[in-house]
Amino acid sequence: MSVSQTIRDFITLAIQSGGWMEMDRLYLENRVIAMIGEDSLTQAEIRRVTESAVDLVDLLLIQAEKNKVITDLQAEKDMLEAQLMDLMTPPPSVVNAYFAQYYSKDPVQATDYFFKLSKDNDYIKTREISRNIIFPAETEYGELEITINLSKPEKDPKQIAAERQVVKVDYPECMLCMENEGYKGRLNYPARTNHRIIRMNLDGKSWGFQYSPYAYYDEHCIILSEEHRPMKITKETFQRLLKITEVLPHYFVGSNADLPIVGGSILSHDHYQGGRHTFPMAVAEIERTFELKAFPNIKAGIVKWPMSVIRLQGKNQKDLIEASNMIFQNWQTYSDKDLQIVAETEDGIQHHTITPIARRKDDLFEMDLVLRDNNVSEEYPDGIFHPHPDVQHIKKENIGLIEVMGLAVLPPRLESELKEVEKYLLDEDNSIADYHAEWADQLKTNNQITHENVTEIVQKAVGAVFARVLEDAGVFKRDVDGQEGFTRFIETL
Repeated sequence: MSVSQTIRDFITLAIQSGGWMEMDRLYLENRVIAMIGEDSLTQAEIRRVTESAVDLVDLLLIQAEKNKVITDLQAEKDMLEAQLMDLMTPPPSVVNAYFAQYYSKDPVQATDYFFKLSKDNDYIKTREISRNIIFPAETEYGELEITINLSKPEKDPKQIAAERQVVKVDYPECMLCMENEGYKGRLNYPARTNHRIIRMNLDGKSWGFQYSPYAYYDEHCIILSEEHRPMKITKETFQRLLKITEVLPHYFVGSNADLPIVGGSILSHDHYQGGRHTFPMAVAEIERTFELKAFPNIKAGIVKWPMSVIRLQGKNQKDLIEASNMIFQNWQTYSDKDLQIVAETEDGIQHHTITPIARRKDDLFEMDLVLRDNNVSEEYPDGIFHPHPDVQHIKKENIGLIEVMGLAVLPPRLESELKEVEKYLLDEDNSIADYHAEWADQLKTNNQITHENVTEIVQKAVGAVFARVLEDAGVFKRDVDGQEGFTRFIETL
């Protein structure tokens, strides 16, 4: 296919995306010619296009590199790709108008529109996400979800060297700021020209709704404050989470904890994560119920889960907000030193917070409150309630909102490392990492391993390690002492 035909087909898709009209065709084609370093457009037909915009952009990037508009640096390719895909994306005002139009009919139609747009214009990196290794893991807590994250490309030495030459710029302030919308990007900052944000009003405050470029689950979205301010769990958090489930009843929404070690990766910008996905924790059963005397209309219970989770259900949002806040405030000041649970250390630093998750269950609002403690000790300098050293060969990063709910996001190193573990188990030549050796020896001892079952055995063992990781992060352990301690806390409520 000629370059001119590629350009014409790409602009046909751009017009179909809803941001342009046929009258704009020549203008758009000339824009693309300039962007990829061509001087003219030869004869090409306007026809039905079967290729995706992503595939056509790949061809345009090859031509741009031939024309020396860009080099082979991935960041340069990403920036030009985002600029081209911006033509596939209506302006923010138009996207928001379409969203509102669909929303007036059905919230599901609105998110379907925005989700499709974000995939079609390659803001959501569907091809990269498809590289992730995903498998289930059956445990005593139900079926957990395991993902080895391969979607974000590793930086090559040339890219790293180029980034070092870039002058530091503090704009946008962070990856979640509204100023990312339409931002070209830099060699050391991701391109966001094709990025769009839906504006949301949450109880009089301005928030934004967008999808995650490297989604970990179905319709992985982010709801972010217009104001760049640190994350902080307060009574308003519960209020906003429930409001979001009212606005988007088909989505769950949750917040990372707001303290280091137990918090998420971006604590500098107030935001929540949600989506159209049923996590393992959402279907976990309540194993013990209890009464909140101040809130007789709220059903309360402890969830059968490796972490310490209180679930509240009710029809009245106000009652649920007040009950959640009461439990949160009690937890902030609660200590049980026999279990190494300390709310505040002698230096006056507070160590207790929660990871809250809200969802709808028919006519009920549901709130899960996951108790968190970020204390460290001489024995556990990374965190007492953090993955302990014997499981860090699989997962040593923070246990954030997504992991809390039962989806492991594991580092890309495991793709190759687990293959070496399999070779080791089969007594083949291997380069097994030293930190996997003891674990692999246990697998060898406890299993009859063959070429047919080795992958299944390793994946099942990874799932068991992830369950242990979550148990490590649980403040009230699943043993007798831990559950008696949980009961003591419940009695304070």
